[in-house]
Amino acid sequence: MSRHNIFLIGPMGAGKTTIGRQLARKLGMEFLDSDRVIEQRTGADIPLIFEKEGEDGFRKREQAVIEDLSQQQNLVLATGGGAVLSADNRKALTDRGIVIYLHSSLRALVARTSRDRNRPLLHGKEPPREILARLLEQRQPLYQDTAQITIDTSNTSIRNVIQAIISQLNHLDKTGSKS
Repeated sequence: MSRHNIFLIGPMGAGKTTIGRQLARKLGMEFLDSDRVIEQRTGADIPLIFEKEGEDGFRKREQAVIEDLSQQQNLVLATGGGAVLSADNRKALTDRGIVIYLHSSLRALVARTSRDRNRPLLHGKEPPREILARLLEQRQPLYQDTAQITIDTSNTSIRNVIQAIISQLNHLDKTGSKS
């Protein structure tokens, strides 16, 4: 497999960080999570950034981090669930690497995020399931349009997801696409 960046997109709870970390280890690549980089650079956690700057402030920080990180080489990057909302982010990701959409069912996403207090978008007036459903409806077309590869993470092991990703990456290499 040739060396290129791998960018993971998808909704919160799809497994981008967990899968990304293990995928990078397996491929001998560096792993970064854009949300963690934002926290490191600001010295504040994501909920505090949302509280102080709102979603717009957070998205501006996210765009700057993705612009910066996507220029690196040999990187697996897990992006935040809303990163695809920015056309600039979508372009940076598609221009600079292979974009993989980690798709998951609403049921799996609700189960995986139900106890996580570090997800400010889920703490609105509506139940988290309704918020997730609305976010998925809004973002799914962007995930699909941006990704070269889609992998379902709903009911399969991390090991199987990583094997599926590597298989798809090898297929892209053989067909000469995006290497």
